[in-house]
Amino acid sequence: MRIAITGSTGLIGTALVRSLRTEGGHEVVRLVRRAPTAADEVRWDPGRQEVDAAGLAGCEAVVHLAGAGVGDHRWTAAYKQEIRDSRVLGTRTLATALAAMDTPPRVLVCGSAIGYYGDTGDRRTDENAPAGHGFLPEVCVAWEDAATPAQDAGIRTVFARTGLVVARAGGAWGRLFPLFRLGLGGRLGDGSQYWSFISLDDHIAALRHLLDTGDLAGPVNLTAPEPVTNREVTAVMGKVLHRPTLFSVPAPVLRIALGEFAGDVLGSQRVVPRRLLDSGFTFRHPGIMEAVRAAAA
Repeated sequence: MRIAITGSTGLIGTALVRSLRTEGGHEVVRLVRRAPTAADEVRWDPGRQEVDAAGLAGCEAVVHLAGAGVGDHRWTAAYKQEIRDSRVLGTRTLATALAAMDTPPRVLVCGSAIGYYGDTGDRRTDENAPAGHGFLPEVCVAWEDAATPAQDAGIRTVFARTGLVVARAGGAWGRLFPLFRLGLGGRLGDGSQYWSFISLDDHIAALRHLLDTGDLAGPVNLTAPEPVTNREVTAVMGKVLHRPTLFSVPAPVLRIALGEFAGDVLGSQRVVPRRLLDSGFTFRHPGIMEAVRAAAA
């Protein structure tokens, strides 16, 4: 297929482009926010709600991954607006452009997040759960709603509600590896909060599964089958990296360091991938030990 991707330079986008080209033999078109400098680039400008639709001609699928990093900066009012706008405006711009094409793509896989559900405590949560309360759930609801033009145009639209991606080279987990390698890793708060994780390999395979599975539409959780607590994550990281895990970061310290974002770091999300499993997807790294070992290799 000819597949267009936004966010192609990020952790997930880079790995997905590589997988689609080398393993799938697909032609990949990368949407960029500057003047194109390569034959595989197409310009778009979400802020101005502009897309070079001619460059998307012939694309059978689109994967939309672009968005400002949730944990990249302290949550000032301005940065919270950037988090929201980068997702909502980008999705609306892309969905509107795709809907207006003479021959629109068959499928749009749109990035989303398990932040949709808010703090779920120790309750196992699947795609039937309602949206939670707070900043991130509100962003996720608006993010997914922004894809309505594509859905109305008959484009199969899937929302990849992603958990914490276990990867050494980037994302939230990428910040943990250096700390644990130095022996400075430890629990966050009391460590009882659930983390819904997925290995990078499984995440890429799941995105390709969403592209290829014609009866999947709507929200799909991209998380491993069994979420684990932060305390369990800490123990596994120490074991795999052969480092002590004596340190812990008390909740008050996290709140001082991270501000409002600390509430989400300390929050618990026990999210399970019911629809992914029901559609026949098989995880390569279903457990946290396998996921961390794969990332550390």
